[in-house]
Amino acid sequence: MKKQSPDAIDLLDADHLTVHAMFESYRELVRTHAVALKRRALAEEICMELTIHARLEEELFYPAVREALHDGGVVDEAEDQHGSQREFVAQILAAPADDELYDARVFVLAEYVERHVRKEREQVFNRALASRVDLQALGRAITVRREELRSVSEALREDALASALA
Repeated sequence: MKKQSPDAIDLLDADHLTVHAMFESYRELVRTHAVALKRRALAEEICMELTIHARLEEELFYPAVREALHDGGVVDEAEDQHGSQREFVAQILAAPADDELYDARVFVLAEYVERHVRKEREQVFNRALASRVDLQALGRAITVRREELRSVSEALREDALASALA
């Protein structure tokens, strides 16, 4: 029997777990007084993961869920939260690595993302699972789009920085 590929929720939740682990690694770097440039490199990696993840949800997952549920309210709230997340990401990317508030900004982003993930799992993912969304097809589309976005990650970074200056 052929194993099914991960569905959309599996993929998006795997992103959540990956970013959570990255935030834990960042906390450990701060705890061990790692040099600012090492912390910044990880923070930028976190920011790119979050940027790609948000784009996948906004371009593919949320529209499919909104259509299936015939209720945009729950998706609108998640998208609004992504807007705030983008602001935090832009601030981190624009700040110098030795900024005295740099670590605090990353910690605030971590807390914000953790709250967003909890709400998304409870409100969006659960409703998507109960809907008629083809999560397998959506998972395949997410996989393809993720690779496209990874190939232009520098452009995504520049977009995020531009929003910090706007």
